[in-house]
Amino acid sequence: MSGTRQEIAEARRLVVKVGSSALTTAGSGLDVTRLDALVDAIAARVARAAQIVLVSSGAIGAGLAPLSLGKRPRDLATQQAAASVGQLQLAHAYTESFGRYSLTVGQVLLTSDDVVRRAHYRNAQRTFSRLLALGAVPVVNENDTVATQEIRFGDNDRLAALVAHLIGADALVLLSDVDGLYDGDPRDGATRRIAEVLSESDVDGISVGMSSSGLGTGGMVSKLAAARTAAGAGIPVLLAAAADAAAALGPADVGTAFAPADTRLSARRFWLGYATDASGRLRLDDGAVTAIVRRRRSLLAAGITGVEGEFQAGDVVDLVDAGDTAVARGVVAFDSGELPALIGRSTPELPAEFRREVVHADDLVPLRR
Repeated sequence: MSGTRQEIAEARRLVVKVGSSALTTAGSGLDVTRLDALVDAIAARVARAAQIVLVSSGAIGAGLAPLSLGKRPRDLATQQAAASVGQLQLAHAYTESFGRYSLTVGQVLLTSDDVVRRAHYRNAQRTFSRLLALGAVPVVNENDTVATQEIRFGDNDRLAALVAHLIGADALVLLSDVDGLYDGDPRDGATRRIAEVLSESDVDGISVGMSSSGLGTGGMVSKLAAARTAAGAGIPVLLAAAADAAAALGPADVGTAFAPADTRLSARRFWLGYATDASGRLRLDDGAVTAIVRRRRSLLAAGITGVEGEFQAGDVVDLVDAGDTAVARGVVAFDSGELPALIGRSTPELPAEFRREVVHADDLVPLRR
């Protein structure tokens, strides 16, 4: 067994994410048999002294049948209505199923505001910490009944990666209807499953597509992004089929394992790099990109070639290279209206009150490319 799989198999605190397609069907709604099988696997891991937070999709899918909806609605209002009905169905099913093992379930509904705003982020940390200390199994979902297009996570894979770092998880397990990451479309017999991802180069050039179930918002694109996010922050990840949940939460000898980065990001740096949204963009020349990404230096006005968006000092901005790729993210020290007169100028050329870093190295996080 690889070192990464050993870490996952021995992890004491895990986040487990399950997708809609693994729990629901378009015609019948929630599949209690599948849900019970998932709970069986989680309960077995909890019995071995592990703490688990379950990030569960399926609220909208669970609400389709009770509302006589034949397929997942496209408009936000009907999605929210289905989620309103489905959340109760899902919560009741989990309460009953975990009750077979005398385990208490706590429901946690989040919107992106709860991880983007620092105060909300800390409150969520305290809630999870207390639930786990009391022996409960927190069941998390995006709050689809109130989330709007502007504030929603977009998929529960990203939410799971954020929660994994938020609670200080030792591992993240992503369960879906696919048994791992393939080097092409898994429906093509010529493709192969990738057992281990040790670095970014292992997934370069891989083409992944959306789920065909019609029940979820994610797909392999979002799962790969979530796995990269968590692994890049220092958390080992296992991507496996929900049908293999017992093995995934047991010896971890199934699916695709993603090796973690050597250093785990601090809560602040993870929030800055992955949990918050950027208010604008600063375009950089090649020298500035090298300085901030490779040498971890502060960004100075001389390395900026352009300013996009409206923001204030203290906001988060993306730092973009000549190829239009965001290479870092940081807290800017100037308003967007102040920067055009400063960009491209060396520090001695600036008025005394502007002779400071545009983004200080302590407030800057390079992004994985």
